[in-house]
Amino acid sequence: MSDPVTRAAELLKEHRDSIDRLDAILVYTLGERFKHTQAVGKLKAEHDLPPSDPTREAAQIARLEDLAKRADLDPEFAKSFLNFIIREVIQNHKKVQK
Repeated sequence: MSDPVTRAAELLKEHRDSIDRLDAILVYTLGERFKHTQAVGKLKAEHDLPPSDPTREAAQIARLEDLAKRADLDPEFAKSFLNFIIREVIQNHKKVQK
């Protein structure tokens, strides 16, 4: 049996390995999400639609807050995170329209 410090180091490594895998999942998921939002931006530009859709954005934020609560994640953090993504998407849509 290992001593408590060695065991703590082993547990720390396991947690960090999981965090690293989850970070990779997040990055690839965001990459996939932005591929779709770029396609949306092109469609909006082709059809002269506005780069933002406040009704959809509000619905998405409410949906994400609900998901966050169910996932035991701070809903305010989830809201801030989605707002950041939405700002980036809108900026990309504006660039496509130019």
